[in-house]
Amino acid sequence: MIAPIERTLAGLRAQTARWRKAGETIGVVPTMGALHQGHLSLARAARAACDRVIVTIFVNPRQFNNPDDLENYPRTEVDDARKLETTGVDLIYVPEPDQIYPGGFATNVSVHGLTDMLCGAHRPGHFDGVATVVSKLFLQTGADQAFFGEKDYQQLQIVRRVAADLDIPVAIVGCPTIREEDGLAMSSRNLLLSDRSRVYAPVLAEVMGDMRDQLLAGAAMAAIVGDAQARLLAAGFHTIDYLELRDGADLSLLDRTTPGARLFAAAWLAGVRLIDNIAI
Repeated sequence: MIAPIERTLAGLRAQTARWRKAGETIGVVPTMGALHQGHLSLARAARAACDRVIVTIFVNPRQFNNPDDLENYPRTEVDDARKLETTGVDLIYVPEPDQIYPGGFATNVSVHGLTDMLCGAHRPGHFDGVATVVSKLFLQTGADQAFFGEKDYQQLQIVRRVAADLDIPVAIVGCPTIREEDGLAMSSRNLLLSDRSRVYAPVLAEVMGDMRDQLLAGAAMAAIVGDAQARLLAAGFHTIDYLELRDGADLSLLDRTTPGARLFAAAWLAGVRLIDNIAI
């Protein structure tokens, strides 16, 4: 059965109030739609942990620094609702823009430090938009737990920081990256890849896997990053935003692996920006 869709904050709060009165816990999975198996895995994780599950679908204009990127972002609400049918979600919240940013809205949530590198250095204002919208969604849904994928690991750490700093009573749950059979991390942006580009996209994960093996064998990033970048360019990636080893907690830059380290990458293939990260 397809879950009901709610588009207003008043309707959302009326429903969550009934659940609260019944003593039920609430999990939320914030998304921008164009759902894939990665999103569905988050919904299933929420279903296993909470009495009630809300999936939100909102293409947030404040986290796009490129207007063309916002315009081209896939919008597939009907298909998304059908996909969620298999997960046992209780409610799909698809708010109209004025339900998130009403007239006169003038507040911005900004996180310092964690946003200064990786995607934050290449997408000015992006994480302010993320921090602002997740704060709104946490408060609107009143969720006990919120589920995010580790594929967007920097975002996950920023969301954890926001909830802790603003005393929002929601537990942030990180869930493993879901990959295609060929290793490509699942992403809504994969829908933008041409058939030809899709063939070469898994090279990103392949290169990162080889780098992980070298790092675990004692290699320094400075000694291996050049060859890794060359392999990506040879495979058709035309711009590499970053290919870096960082601490998994504070995202500080590393040259050699330490416990909890992660390898991060963002690269462009035929005009589509792909990101990935793996634990070392």
